[in-house]
Amino acid sequence: MAVLLRRSSFPLRARRVGYHRRQSGGVYTWCDVSGRTKRGGGGILRTCLGAGATCGSLLYLLDRSVEAMSPVPRLPSYPWEFQGYLKSLDHSAVRRGWQVYMTACYSCHSLRYVRFMDLINVSHTENEVKDIAAEFEVQDGPDDEGNYYTRPGRTSDLIPPAFPNEQAAKAANLGMYPSDLTYFVHSKSNGTNYLFAFLTGWMEPPAGVAVTELQHFNVYFPGNVVSMPQVLFENILEYDDGTPATISQMAKDLVEFFTWTASQEFDQRKSMFIRAMGVSLMLLASTFYYHRYVWSSMRSRQIAYVKANIWLSVLPLLSNSSCSSGIHSSVKFGSERVLNDLKRVSSDDHNLDMLLRSSSRVTVKTF
Repeated sequence: MAVLLRRSSFPLRARRVGYHRRQSGGVYTWCDVSGRTKRGGGGILRTCLGAGATCGSLLYLLDRSVEAMSPVPRLPSYPWEFQGYLKSLDHSAVRRGWQVYMTACYSCHSLRYVRFMDLINVSHTENEVKDIAAEFEVQDGPDDEGNYYTRPGRTSDLIPPAFPNEQAAKAANLGMYPSDLTYFVHSKSNGTNYLFAFLTGWMEPPAGVAVTELQHFNVYFPGNVVSMPQVLFENILEYDDGTPATISQMAKDLVEFFTWTASQEFDQRKSMFIRAMGVSLMLLASTFYYHRYVWSSMRSRQIAYVKANIWLSVLPLLSNSSCSSGIHSSVKFGSERVLNDLKRVSSDDHNLDMLLRSSSRVTVKTF
């Protein structure tokens, strides 16, 4: 479909909506290049981005310099497999971590927010959990006479702590209360790496560092001096699956176990993430297709100027063409307005196209 427009309207239109003039033979074509049009705020945006990058670099270097002055070494970053977006916890490691906890940690630290039933189908079977719970004595009551009593544990019970109260725990640990380890991984910055480094960071104090008999040196503990002794040693237990009980292996299993206690819905969150990403990709593809479908006509529009010399021969053809719907446009020949309303050409499109190719001073907008 061809519509005649004023030639003088093209420079203004090109400046406003970002058209680019191209010449192919005797035809001048204006193509929509608004995507490449320079914006007035581009310089301001680039300036803000440059200033932000400079300030961020300075803050990063300043933070690194402060960390270099700290006596505590930087925590290493270990490749934890369960931190991948599509990875879950190693449930065999969770089971081994439970063994290490009961052997080396339970005598001091509690898991007061974990129930025995939480272990079912995670690290143990239901029958195994029942047997584990029966090994504990749980205080219950009052009974019909108002007395408290102890009974074997049930799967619905919380894991009882090693000490009956806080005062007893302090008395057994030189006046310090051992922390609960249920959410320990989340209570520390970079908790997984810190816990593994702490459990494997025991060493003899270097020259110039004095510690008492009740103090111990850990290279990753803030201040390096801690009252907690080393608890992991080679072959202090035998794993059910036959895995060698090295210090690093036991520390890794403890990290996975405490990661599970801190977020028991860990695997469920990963599963929901995969499902949400699948739905999001389908919605994104549908939105992209609909966007292309709606804007395809606007993105493919073109404005062309064709040189011609027989303008007067076009007017009779246009005046005789019949069509119910019309498009309002203005045609200016020299300095005189010739025609105000042009109707859409229906049956004579081919003849009009041949005339326009040989006419002059005619601006054509094609769709």
